[in-house]
Amino acid sequence: MKLHELKNTPGAVHRKKRVGCGEGSGHGKTSTRGGKGQSARSGSSIRPGFEGGQMPLYRKLPHRGFNNYEFRTEIAILNVGDLALLDATVTEANAVTLAAAGLIRGGEKTVKILGDGEITRALKVTAARFSASAKAKIEQAGGSAVVG
Repeated sequence: MKLHELKNTPGAVHRKKRVGCGEGSGHGKTSTRGGKGQSARSGSSIRPGFEGGQMPLYRKLPHRGFNNYEFRTEIAILNVGDLALLDATVTEANAVTLAAAGLIRGGEKTVKILGDGEITRALKVTAARFSASAKAKIEQAGGSAVVG
């Protein structure tokens, strides 16, 4: 297959709707804009939420309260079973080594280890938080769970 041999799937390409080209086309006279009024004029646009001069709903409702979204703490979550995917040469698991292995996103600082899965080798795992079951599984395998 070469670049000049490529073809679109049948039905993928539609012709442009030509408006204002006579009554026989089905898009003549008002050119699909309906009757008279603001929306029939060229260059007209009505902003979202505009209700024709009536007090818009977003202005009727009270705007109170606080949203924590901007101040939230992003926590990267990782299961004990995922630690088994680390290279056999790795003896310490922290945010940097986990990001290098592709288990969490780069730049994630806060990591929480959860207890799903099994771990068979001893690892020194450094994370901000551990679930009780994760800590138990890491220590049972001969490793250590360091909060830091």
